[in-house]
Amino acid sequence: MNSTLEKYAIDPSHTSVELLVRHMMLAKVRGRFTDVSGSFAVPEGGTLPADIDVRIGVSSIDTREEQRDTHLKSADFLDAERFASIDFKGTQVEGSGENFKVHGTLTIHGVSRPVVLDAAFEGRAADPWGNSRIGFTAHTTISRRDFGLTWNQALETGGVLVGDEVRIELNVEGIAQK
Repeated sequence: MNSTLEKYAIDPSHTSVELLVRHMMLAKVRGRFTDVSGSFAVPEGGTLPADIDVRIGVSSIDTREEQRDTHLKSADFLDAERFASIDFKGTQVEGSGENFKVHGTLTIHGVSRPVVLDAAFEGRAADPWGNSRIGFTAHTTISRRDFGLTWNQALETGGVLVGDEVRIELNVEGIAQK
C-alpha cells in the first residue's frame, strides 16, 4: 500500500457544521456555524482521514434567530469575546472502509475533552477545474455541561429551557493542496 499522504484544505463553501439541541423539552433547534476552516490528510487512494485539524469561528453561529444568536455568543454560553473558536484535533482513526470512528480532542469555551465521531467516507472526485475533492460526514453527541456551558432556566411546567445534549453534525468537503 502506498503511504503517501494527500493534504486537503477544508472548503468552507461546501462544508457545514450544525448542532441540534432541545428547546423547552418540546422541540429541537438547529443551528450552524458559517466560519469553518482546517485541514486533513488522506493516504493516496484511501478513505480514512489523518492529521485532522478543524477551527470553527464562534461568532459565526446562526440559528435563524438574531436574539438567540446574540445570547449564544455571550458569556452565558460560548463567550465569543474570550473564546473565539471551537477547535477539533483528531488523534486516531479507528476502523476501515467507508464507515469509521474519529477520536480527537474538542475544545469549546476553553475546555478540552476527548470525543468520538461516527464518520463516513462520502466519495472522491475531480471538479470541473481539475481539483481533486473528497467528502466525509460525521456526527457525535456531547454534554454542554462537560464544556462549562451551564446556563439554563427552569420552566414552571418542569424541565429546563435548554437541553444538555448537543448533537453535532458535519458535512466536510476538502480540496487537495498541490
